[in-house]
Amino acid sequence: MRAFHIVLTLLLGASQFTVTADAKSFRWSSQGDMRSTDPHASDEGLTSSPNHHVYERLIGHDKAMRPIPELALSWQQTAPTVWVFKLRPGVKFHDGLPFSADDVIFSVERAQSSISPFTGTARPIGKGRKIDALTVEFTTPGVNPVMVGLVGAIAIMNKSWCVKNKVEKAQNLAAKEQSFAARSANGTGPYTLVSREPDVKTVFRKNPNWWGLAEKRMEGNVDEFTYLPLQADATRTAALLSGEIDFVLDPPLQNLDQMKKNPALKVVEGKEDRVIFFLLDQARDELLYSNVKGKNPFKDKRVRQAMYQAIDVEAIRTKVMRGLATPAANILSNPTGAGVPAAMQVRRPFDLAAAKKLMAEAGYAIGFEVRLDCPNNRYINDEKICVAVASMLAQIGIKVEVNAMPRSIWSPKGTNRDTSFIMLGWGGRTGDPDAFHSMMPLWHSADDRGNGQSNWGGVKDAKLDALLDAQAAEANPVKRQQLILDAVKLHDDNIYHLPLHFQSTPWASRANVSFSHNADNTLYIPWGTIK
Repeated sequence: MRAFHIVLTLLLGASQFTVTADAKSFRWSSQGDMRSTDPHASDEGLTSSPNHHVYERLIGHDKAMRPIPELALSWQQTAPTVWVFKLRPGVKFHDGLPFSADDVIFSVERAQSSISPFTGTARPIGKGRKIDALTVEFTTPGVNPVMVGLVGAIAIMNKSWCVKNKVEKAQNLAAKEQSFAARSANGTGPYTLVSREPDVKTVFRKNPNWWGLAEKRMEGNVDEFTYLPLQADATRTAALLSGEIDFVLDPPLQNLDQMKKNPALKVVEGKEDRVIFFLLDQARDELLYSNVKGKNPFKDKRVRQAMYQAIDVEAIRTKVMRGLATPAANILSNPTGAGVPAAMQVRRPFDLAAAKKLMAEAGYAIGFEVRLDCPNNRYINDEKICVAVASMLAQIGIKVEVNAMPRSIWSPKGTNRDTSFIMLGWGGRTGDPDAFHSMMPLWHSADDRGNGQSNWGGVKDAKLDALLDAQAAEANPVKRQQLILDAVKLHDDNIYHLPLHFQSTPWASRANVSFSHNADNTLYIPWGTIK
């Protein structure tokens, strides 16, 4: 333990000594590091969450995930395809430059670039026009019923700063590109970036000039916080128990009972709006990393259904997840919030006999071999889930090689489509299946509008695309809801993905720490206090 204490103290370094004696410093950890400080480089919660303390959006959300004004004071739909945003006056970036309409238009255009994973979110926002320094008008390509949600996902950067530092385009993580924006930051948010050491620590300090201070948005008392990625479960647990860190976003499930009994610690649990599932390659004529040559078994619905019915999600829930999961039938972060009735949220039954019969009917009675790409530091017990599923699929003859890897390697494999079988988790801030991009990036075929960016399995169904396009342009909420349900039914009937569960997310902290537990599993420091 002493050696661990010395190592972690060195990691924390001088950041512990840069605040005044009565200031509150906060140290938190998770198993993986944020991927970049460029807010348009990665659309992933563990990256977006720290970045949101530096870079704000036009529209934010409260603790109940309802939209609230952030950098925009108000917004209005003045015509079916025209939206006007009134910007907050007096806001300054961390370098002192004033925030204006130019920054909004630049940021949306930057996110619309095909390099950014926000392309599918940003392009439907349309083309921006500066009316005056604090007024922006956007003309959308068509009627956009989820405009508020889409705008609320785009971080605002300073145009002059980006031009000066030659980062007019988002960092290309898939190409392993490095850029100034990947290690430096200049936003309008409640905290400034002090230092960034990838895979070691990232330090943030309270912004004394934040507009939110006057608006009483700073509910907490944290003056400085340090994020420390600690991949090993034992290391994170030991750090929390010893007081070296104050908070763990993903405490090991096997240690929860011990933590709950410890009066020095606190455990808070809540259901996350995030579905965990598998994507299957349905685009290639021959699978990658498989012994099947000249054909692709995943193109056969019978094989996909056999895999679905061979996975015992209840066993995963009880044994791997220790009860902290809810079985899923839909690939939506929050089906109930999306208006999907309970009858459509029922899984096909676990049935090994039926699964074996389907495999035989498809011509794979003796099965086949395939590789499963799986992260080992992204989702709760991700690698353990993959190992359990591999064992289950072996019972119907599918020999799965579990290829577990860190997020930094796993994510580009999916982005570059260097996979035929891969785990993914998908979450969002609202229940709307389009606004926080469940359907359009996951179910829609890839196109030049930015749809299908995360359709790593290459699903392509013209009828499904037509339903998705129609709902995205339907202003009538009743008609739109029916289109959504039709799309859900078509998608689920064809078993284009293999759903597993919605993960429940426990947070663990020292007893003197209090934070609002959010359904998107993001930690927002202005809502936290340290006693």
